[in-house]
Amino acid sequence: QVEDVVGCHVEDAVTFWAQNVTRCNDLLKLSCALAEACPRANAVFGKPDFSKIYGGCFSEDRCWYRCMVQQCQVLYIDYGNSEVLNRSDIVEIPPNLQCPSVAKKYRLWGLQIPTDQNLNMFDQGKKFLNSLVFEKEIKIHHKAKHKDGTVIAQAEYEKIDIGEEVAKAGFAEKCTFPGNAKDTEERKVDVVQNQHRKIKVSVPLWVNKPDHVLYSIPRGHFDQVAASARNQNFTGNRMFAPKEKMLVSTSVPVTSLAQIRPDQKLSEEKEVLRRENINLLQRQKELELKVQQLKHELQVCGTREKEASSKTAENFEETLHTYIGTKMRSLAAKVKALKEVRHSNKNSRFEEQLSQAIKVVTEGCLTVPCSLEKLQKIWTEYDLAQKRIRLCRNVDERDELITKRDEVQQNLCSAVEEFILEVDQLPLSERSRMLEELSASLEKVYGQGSEADDSEEVFQQFFKWKSVKMKKLICVRNDTDTALQILSDWFSGTLKCFDLTSEACSDLEEVAGNADEVLKKVELAICEELDTDLNEHDEAEKGIIMSAYNEVRHKLHQEQSMIAVIQNRYLASVEFKKQAEEWLNRRPDINNLLSIKKTVKSLKAQLRWKLVAKNNFEESDDYSEFEMTGIKEEIADLRNKVLQEISKEQEEYDKLAYLVQKWFPELPLLYPEAGILNYMNSGGLLTCSLERDLLDAEPMKELSTKRPLVRSEIQGQKVLLKGYSVDVSSEAKVIERVAKYHRVWDQQKEKSGLLQLLFLLFCKLSDPLVYLMVPYYPGASLGALQADTPLTLEEALKVMKGVAQGLQTLHGANIVHGSLHGNNVFAVNRKQGIVGDFDFTKSEEQRAAANTMVVSTLSLVSPELKMGQPASPASDMYAYGCLLFWLCIQNEEFGIKEDGTPEVDVVVMDDKVKSLLLKLFCCNRLTAEQVLRDECFLVVDAIPVSPQPGEEQEPCEEHDSEKTDEKK
Repeated sequence: QVEDVVGCHVEDAVTFWAQNVTRCNDLLKLSCALAEACPRANAVFGKPDFSKIYGGCFSEDRCWYRCMVQQCQVLYIDYGNSEVLNRSDIVEIPPNLQCPSVAKKYRLWGLQIPTDQNLNMFDQGKKFLNSLVFEKEIKIHHKAKHKDGTVIAQAEYEKIDIGEEVAKAGFAEKCTFPGNAKDTEERKVDVVQNQHRKIKVSVPLWVNKPDHVLYSIPRGHFDQVAASARNQNFTGNRMFAPKEKMLVSTSVPVTSLAQIRPDQKLSEEKEVLRRENINLLQRQKELELKVQQLKHELQVCGTREKEASSKTAENFEETLHTYIGTKMRSLAAKVKALKEVRHSNKNSRFEEQLSQAIKVVTEGCLTVPCSLEKLQKIWTEYDLAQKRIRLCRNVDERDELITKRDEVQQNLCSAVEEFILEVDQLPLSERSRMLEELSASLEKVYGQGSEADDSEEVFQQFFKWKSVKMKKLICVRNDTDTALQILSDWFSGTLKCFDLTSEACSDLEEVAGNADEVLKKVELAICEELDTDLNEHDEAEKGIIMSAYNEVRHKLHQEQSMIAVIQNRYLASVEFKKQAEEWLNRRPDINNLLSIKKTVKSLKAQLRWKLVAKNNFEESDDYSEFEMTGIKEEIADLRNKVLQEISKEQEEYDKLAYLVQKWFPELPLLYPEAGILNYMNSGGLLTCSLERDLLDAEPMKELSTKRPLVRSEIQGQKVLLKGYSVDVSSEAKVIERVAKYHRVWDQQKEKSGLLQLLFLLFCKLSDPLVYLMVPYYPGASLGALQADTPLTLEEALKVMKGVAQGLQTLHGANIVHGSLHGNNVFAVNRKQGIVGDFDFTKSEEQRAAANTMVVSTLSLVSPELKMGQPASPASDMYAYGCLLFWLCIQNEEFGIKEDGTPEVDVVVMDDKVKSLLLKLFCCNRLTAEQVLRDECFLVVDAIPVSPQPGEEQEPCEEHDSEKTDEKK
C-alpha cells in the first residue's frame, strides 16, 4: 500500500506521526464540532476509560482536540503529541466524534535505535528526523503493521529515502534480527521502545522545564484546521497517574547481550534497575505532592463555585424585578422597526425593477419597419450596379451599366422615401435612451450576466416564483397582525381589571395566565416578519432570477441592435435622398477642375518667364538691386498664387473622389484625362501641377549621397524634397506604399506620432524621378541633438513616448518601419517625438539591412534579422530599445553580448528604464502598445507640439533612412 502523508510529530529518530493529505476536510469538521461541543460538555469524573476518546483542552492555545488517556498523560490522536492535563481540561464528547484518529504512527522500515545511544544523540536524532518529515509531503510504502497499530513503512520525500538519510547520519542502525519479516519488525519495535524508555528515565515526564522543549505540534498543510502550535513539553498542569500503572521495561537488545560477559551483564542490569527504582521513588513523591495540590485546588474551586452561584442568584432576582419593563421595551423597539419596514414598503417591492424590465422588453418593444426589408434588397442591387460600373473597362458596356444603375436608383429613391416616412413615426431615440438606462441600472444590480437560453418560459417561471414569495410575505404579515390584535385585546381586558371605576368583572386567572403566551406569540410573529428578507435567496431562486435577467438582457441587446441598424440605415437614406435630389437630373463634371488647372498653367507660365527674366537680369550689365528685389517679390507672389490654386485643385479632387466612392464610380471612365484614379490611388498626395523647378529649391549636396535632396519653403513652412528613381514596374509599388503610409497618418494626424507627407511630385517624362515633399526640421534629429546638446532623461522619455506612439500607429496598420535610427527620429522642440518616413522604393528587409542602422557602436539590427528572419514589428521594437538605451547612457561605455544586444544590467541608470529595456532586448519583446503603458511613461506628458516653421537650429540633416552617420 502506498499513501501520501504530511508529518506532524516525531517521537524518536525512527518513529513519527503523520496525517494523510486527503484528511484535511475531516480535520476542519472535527475542529469546528469540538469547538462547539466541548465547552458545554461534562468533565471526566472517576477513573477514565483508556480505550475511549475524550476532548482535551490543549494548554498552549486553549483550544479543544480529541485525545485518549494514557496512564499519566493524554495523547492527541489527530496529531501524535501528548501532555499532562488537569482533570477539568478533559471532557466527554458525543458519539459522532468517536471516530478513528486522523494521524497514524509510522516507524522507518529496517531501522532501530542503537542500544548504546546517549540522550544527546537521541535528541539530535529526533531533530534530524523532524527536519526531514515535519510539514513535508511524504510518500509512504507500507511494509508491515505492528499489533499496536504502528505502521512499519519506507518513507520518501522528493525521491530521497528518509530511512537511509537517518542511517547515514548515524542516528539509527540497520536491523540484524533473524526470522521472518513480521517477527523482525515486532522485535525492532520492542527494542526501540525499551531504548526509548531507558533513555527517558533521567527526564521525568512530570517535570515541566523549558529546556526540555524538543519541538512543537506541526501545522503545515493543516494550518487552517489546527488552532495554533502545540508544544511537546508539559505545561505544568498534571493529571492523575496511579503508581501501579507506571511500568518501565528493562529489556535490552539481543545483539548487545551477545557481546557482554555474564558478570558485566548482571552488573549493568542491577545498575539500571537501581536507577529506575530511584526515579520511580522520585516520581511517587512528585505525584503525592500533586495530589495535595489538587485537593487544595478543589477546595478553592468549591469556594469559587459557591460564590458564583450566589452571585448568579442575585443577578437572577434582580432580572426578575425588571423583567416586565425590559420585555415591553424590547417588544416596543421591534414594533417600531416593523413599522419602518412596512412604511418603506421594502419587501413588497422586491425584484420590482426586474419585473418592470420584463414588461418593457415584452410589451413595449419596437418591431422592424415593413419597408426595411424592401429597402435592403433594392440597396443591395444598387451597390452591385455601382460595383459593376467601377470594375468596367469597356466604353461600350459603360453606358448600358450606367442606364441600369439609374433605373435601380429611381427604385431606391422611392424605397428610401417610404422608409424615411415610416421611421419618422417611430420613437427610436426615446426608446434607445430608455433601453440604455434600463440596461445600465440592471447591470448595477445583477452584474454582467451570461448567455440567455432565449426562452419565454423563464419569464413565466420568474413570475410564478415571485407570486409564491409574495403569498408567503402576505401570510407572515397576516400572522403578525393577528398576534398584535390579540395583544391589543389582552391589554383592553387587563385595563378593565385595574380600572376601579369600572363595574365589569374579569377573570383574573385568565388574564394573568395568558400574558406570557400572548407576549411570546407577538414577539415570534414580529421577529419572523423582520427576518423574512425576500432579497436573500437560495441557489435555486438565484438561478430563476438570473435566468430571467439574462433573458431580459438578451432582448435588450437584440432590440438595441435592431434600433442601431434602423438608425444607420435611416441616416444613409437621408444622405442618399439629399444627394439624389442634387444629382437626379444632372451629372457632376470636371469643369471646375479644368478651370483651376488652366489657371495654374497660366500662373506657371508667368512664373517661368519671371524666373528667366531674373536669371537674365542677374547677368545683365544694368543690374540693379532695387529692381532685383521687385522681381523676387513678383516671383514669390506668383509662387504663392500657384500654391493657392494647387490647394483649390486638391479640394476639387477631394470632392470628385468622394463622388466616385459614394455615388458616381463612372467619373474616371468619363474623364480619364483628369487623372482622378491616380489621385485616389496616391491617397490624395499626387499632384501634377506642382513642379520642382518652380520652387525656390536649394540643393543639399552634402547630404545627397544616395539621391537628389533639396530644401525649400512653401507658405512659410520649411520643406524637404526627396527624389526617388522609379521605372514603370516600381512606380505603382512606390505610390501604393506612400498612399498606405499617408492614410495611416491622416486618421490621427499630429497625434499619430508620424512624419507628415505633403506632396508627391512627378518630373517630366524624360526624368524618371518622383519627389516626395515632407516637413523639414533642421537640427531636430536624435543624431544631431546628441552630438550638440544631448537630451536629459526627462526629455528623452517624452520624445521616446511619441516615437512609441508612431510605431503603434504603423504596426496597427500592418506596416513595419524597418528604418528606425538616430537620423530618422525627430525631437521637435526637444519634446515631441516623431517617427520619420522611410525609403518607399525598398522592402522592409532592404531598409533594415541599410548601413545607417547603427548608433555609436551599437547595431540597431535585431538578432533575428541577423539570422535571416524577415523584418517584423518586434525588430522595430528592438531598434526602439537600442535608441532609448543610447539616449540614456549618453557617452558612457557599455559592453555588447555575443548576440549583439547591449549589457544593460551593468550600466547605471533609472531602475524603471532599465526594466523596460530588458523587456525590449529579450526574445518575447513588448509591443509598442505595451511600451506606452509601461510604468516609466505613465508620468510622461507627451503633448503634441505643433512644428515651428520659422525655427532655426544647427546643424541640419536629412530625413532619410539611407543617410550615413558621417554625413551630418
